[in-house]
Amino acid sequence: MLYRRHLRIKALQALYSYYSGGAEDLVKGEKELLNSINKIYELFIWQLSFMVEVNRFATVRMEENKKKFYPTEEELNPNLKFVNNRFFKYLEENRDFQRKENLFKINWKDQQDIVLSFYKKMRESEYFKRYMANEKSSLEDDKLFLIKLIDLQLSKNDLLKSVYEEKSVYFSDGYDLVNILLIKFVDTLSAKHNELSPLPGIYKTETSQTNDDKEFLRKLYRKVIIESEVFDEILKERTKNWDYDRIPLMDLLLLKMAMVELTEMPTVPVKVTLNEYIELAKYFSTAKSKTFVNGVLDKLIKDFKAEGKIKKLGRGLVESGLKKK
Repeated sequence: MLYRRHLRIKALQALYSYYSGGAEDLVKGEKELLNSINKIYELFIWQLSFMVEVNRFATVRMEENKKKFYPTEEELNPNLKFVNNRFFKYLEENRDFQRKENLFKINWKDQQDIVLSFYKKMRESEYFKRYMANEKSSLEDDKLFLIKLIDLQLSKNDLLKSVYEEKSVYFSDGYDLVNILLIKFVDTLSAKHNELSPLPGIYKTETSQTNDDKEFLRKLYRKVIIESEVFDEILKERTKNWDYDRIPLMDLLLLKMAMVELTEMPTVPVKVTLNEYIELAKYFSTAKSKTFVNGVLDKLIKDFKAEGKIKKLGRGLVESGLKKK
């Protein structure tokens, strides 16, 4: 479920913590990295559960309104579109979701004030009113509504964030990413999914072990640390116009991670590796890092190809597709 870019970012953050914090335990660092990924998935299930809880709350509220002494016509004959949303029905019946709710001991009994607040705000929103007023009913309409709910309301819910912050520091750090994953999950839901369909895992697993995303993450982290001194010597030869000791740590980590992908991961295209680390340099390092990383990787790719160090599987995987500086 996580994109490779997300895994690169998590590896980069773990490596930066390893070197800037003076850590010396690779195994402990890797365990911490994998745990942070597992916590992202746990939060993903919590967020799914919260949305289902809002739907459950709406259903209960609807039944209570019918029992009033003087219910209105709307309360006696409520609009059922939200409570019958196909996404919620799918989750309520899905065995894998039920199992994971139990596994993580998820319970919203003590957080009904947050559920009520979210429900009221949702009902007042324009996206909700448009959805309920639309007589058209389909899975695609239900999905579009859910995507708007996540993007416009769930992602900005500070009360819910505070609840998660008390549960785990990883929940706080992963909140924005999880909402992206929620949108992705909703978007991919189809009519073929049923109560027996497994929820997507946090890692995308291919048939070949070399394409396993968890192995991709572990190798990226481990190889940078294990081969760090070797990589330093290689980089010093390609950065003679710079004072190597003054190159930002983030830039060096990005270059070393790219070197691992170029030489150790035969199924990752050279072009993808190049473009990804240029983009990461733009967002995570200094203003000049994008140009620096681009230039050094340009040299490394040319040299590695000449030395036979880049061995990619499949047509079109070796071409560099260099970006212009």
